[in-house]
Amino acid sequence: MEESNSPRIVVGVDGSEQSIAALRFARKLAPPFGAVIQAISTWDYPPEYAGYVPIESDNFDEITQKRLDTAVQAAYGEDPPEGLEKLVVFSHPSKGLVKAAEGAVMLVLGRRGHGSFRGLLMGSVSGACVAHAKCPVLVVEGPAGEPAEEHS
Repeated sequence: MEESNSPRIVVGVDGSEQSIAALRFARKLAPPFGAVIQAISTWDYPPEYAGYVPIESDNFDEITQKRLDTAVQAAYGEDPPEGLEKLVVFSHPSKGLVKAAEGAVMLVLGRRGHGSFRGLLMGSVSGACVAHAKCPVLVVEGPAGEPAEEHS
């Protein structure tokens, strides 16, 4: 898909419920910024891949594209945001997202909590993106990655 020159909100998509929630949240943010949403999934060879790994397929690019398409469908159904861009990038997740977010108005990620005390910590990809991105980073929090609702 051809990239536009519009302002961009980059969303990291790994297929999790949290990344689907991040896609939905980005849809709310895009209009005030006049931005398009750029949904990005990354892939890298698993550390074990140098040796034999009994997996379904070694076509990681294709698997990642299907995961991205499924997540976008889950987030938006038959009504995707205008100008939506979907990209698959061969890179370590945090490095690929930081690079993709260069020049973006924002990077949006879903937090992959682990429950209990560990759930209070940010994941390694989110933490690296917060530390290294050259644009604002929003880590969507709350149950299953949904932003916490305000109560009066």
